[in-house]
This record gives sequence, structure tokens and C-alpha cells, in this order.
Amino acid sequence: MMKNPDWWRGAVIYQVYPRSFYDSNGDGIGDLPGVTAKLDYIASLNVDAIWLSPFFTSPMKDFGYDVSDYRGVDPIFGTIEDFDELIAEAHKRDLKIMIDQVLSHSSDQHRWFAESRASRDNPKADWYVWADPNADGTPPNNWLSVFGGSAWAWDSRRKQYYLHNFLTSQPDLNFHCPDVVEQVLSDVKFWLDRGVDGFRLDAINFCFHDPELRDNPPSNAVAEGSIGVRKENPYAYQFHKYDKTRPENLAFLQRLRALLDQYPGTTTVGEIGDDNSLQTMAEYTSGGDKLHMAYSFDLLTEQHGADFFHKTVDSIEKKLTDGWPCWAIGNHDVSRVATRWQARSPQQLKAYMAMLLTLRGSVCIYQGEELGLTEAELEYKDLVDPYGINFWPEY
Repeated sequence: MMKNPDWWRGAVIYQVYPRSFYDSNGDGIGDLPGVTAKLDYIASLNVDAIWLSPFFTSPMKDFGYDVSDYRGVDPIFGTIEDFDELIAEAHKRDLKIMIDQVLSHSSDQHRWFAESRASRDNPKADWYVWADPNADGTPPNNWLSVFGGSAWAWDSRRKQYYLHNFLTSQPDLNFHCPDVVEQVLSDVKFWLDRGVDGFRLDAINFCFHDPELRDNPPSNAVAEGSIGVRKENPYAYQFHKYDKTRPENLAFLQRLRALLDQYPGTTTVGEIGDDNSLQTMAEYTSGGDKLHMAYSFDLLTEQHGADFFHKTVDSIEKKLTDGWPCWAIGNHDVSRVATRWQARSPQQLKAYMAMLLTLRGSVCIYQGEELGLTEAELEYKDLVDPYGINFWPEY
């Protein structure tokens, strides 16, 4: 009997953050064998797929979203054989496995960056976004990092600035370089060949930048679905016209989709953090030749209530046309729904879940939401999340 290649339409995807899910060896860190050990529990929830947050080799400055080897498993999570076993055991239970791909940037400890920063004329000199300083030594433009401050960091080896939309230890790859695109697609193919069923694509609208490095204009209003909407982060003070969501990104997504189409039954869900998130979701999922589905930050904010939900859902439905939404009300980037939306009873949490599960589209559910877990409160001395540290105490 043929498997349904469109299983992702209406699928419920359970996000597992391996570090905090289940620790199989007692070292205090969750791991891939721990996920395998809990597959029966996950299957009992009647979900269709598991989205695994990054488990790749990484210095963990951003807890795996700073990748230093796109084909390696970090030893704290296990081995490549552990991953293969997880895939096999999940498939036995009719669970799909989707993995987090961080394509727009790498770790500064990746061998590519070590070579790129060594000189201006080495084979990987153009693999990252480098720019000369202004005459007065300041960065080449006004672009800001999501994590606060300038998106440019000085490198004394090349005597140039490099772009980092996130941490300074997460230099942006230069997707205008054809070799970078070929390498990224090759790394995606590596995991497809190992049997993964799809990808959650982190910050997928950040791949390309304006090659002219033009300044972003100021933002007159904080748009729904944008990043850094809280006033403690100056990122929201700009309209991000030139540092992300560039038109070249669409052609790259078409190439990515063409690769996945060679593996029937695989899928993608893109994370869209943008000033015009709904419009971008529509563009990135239209035509059946780019992303299969996408989600934005619209339901990941502190805003909630019937009027807000209705307005958001109505806006997305009107914009998407032939695209397909993927809904999320919680993930690793935001506080728990029970805390964020000030749920006062289990019945209220059940109502939120019922709303989520009955919307047209697919759904991502963060581990623990099925239990109604609340957000843990930490002292400043206990914080390890870089965003939380930078914007403490307001965030």
C-alpha cells in the first residue's frame, strides 16, 4: 500500500528539544537515545511527526543553533548510529522525523569560517558576508542583530567586518556565493539519504542579504509577526528591508523544494520572522514549488484572546490563498502558553489546544504543552540563554 506523500497536510508535529527532553545516561543532558526511549509515549499522543531541535556538532553558544559540523552529531547527544536507530524506531511506530536545519549561518568554529577569515583570497574567502569599514572605522551600515547591537563584528585577521544576524559567534553564510548554495543543498541531501522525513527550517528568510549593503529604514510601527517586538530590543525599530527576506531567497527555496521532490513524502516547515510575516508566508508557500508550509511569530506573542485569534487567523487565511499554514502557539523561543497567556485553569488550556488543533493547516506542539506546564522562573545567575541574558530583566 502506498504511503500518503501529503501526510504533512493537517499533521500534528511534536517538537522535541533533545537537551531537556530525556537523559538516558545520567549526565544531566537529554540525548537522542533518550528520545528513542520515549517514542512509545510520543506515539501515544497520536501525533504524526517529531521535530528534533538541533543535535549537530556545536560549541553550544546558542544551544545547537550554532552549527560547527552540519553532518555530525554532537557527542553530548550521542552518535550518528543513535540517530539512525531513532529514525528506524520512529518509523516502526509510524512517526515521521523532521530535523532542524540552520541554513543561514554557522558557528564561528566551523572549519569553513576558520578558512574564510584567514585571508581575503582563500577558496572560502567569499563563503561569509565580509565588508570593509566606513572611513571612520564604523560598520558598513546600520543593520542590527536580533540579539542586540550591531549585526557587524570586526575581524582583525581580514581587517573587515562580518555579518551576524544573531550572535557574534554565528557568522552569516553568503548565499550569493554559488559554492555555498551547493554545499548547503548537499548537506540537506545527506540527511535525506539517512531517511529523515522533513525539515524545520530555522530563520529561513535570513539566507540572502542586499549585496549593496543599503541601510535599513526606520520602522514607523511594530508589525505583527516581527522579531523583537518588545521595546527592550532595538531590532524592532528598523524596517528590515535589506538584511533579510530578499527576493533571491525565492529562487533558493525552489531549488531546495526540487531536491525534496526527489524524495517523495518529505516536507518542510519554515520559520518566518519578518516585518510582513503573513505576506512572506504567502510568498514562500505559494505555487507548490517552494516551502510546503510555514509559521510565523503571530501566535507566539503575549497577545491573546478571541478578537486577536480571529484577526490573526482571518489575516493568514486571506493572505495564504494556495499556501498551507502551520500553526504554533509555543516553542523553545517563547515562554510556556500557560504562563504567556495567563491560563487560570486546565479548562482554559484545553480550550487553547482545541483551538490550535481545529485550525485549517498543520500544527507544531512543543514538548510539555500536552501537560499544561508553566514557565520556570530562573534567577539571573542561573540564566544561560544569550537572548535572555542580553535583555534581562525585561525579557
